[in-house]
Amino acid sequence: MRLSVEEKIRLIAKRRGITLTELAKRLGISKQSLSRKLKGSNFTETEILIVCMVLDCSFDTVFTMNDTGEQI
Repeated sequence: MRLSVEEKIRLIAKRRGITLTELAKRLGISKQSLSRKLKGSNFTETEILIVCMVLDCSFDTVFTMNDTGEQI
């Protein structure tokens, strides 16, 4: 089962003992803004990297070309 970006962020935050209110505060945005971003999985790559810094985790983005297997 694949988790959505929202589910992954919520799960990691929970495991770190960080509420969404605290996460939003650490990100410098309102809880409402964070909730909107989570619901729409509407994060830029930069925002995801900042979330990762706050949650002390890593995020890797890889595009794989199906015909050649090349990863970019």
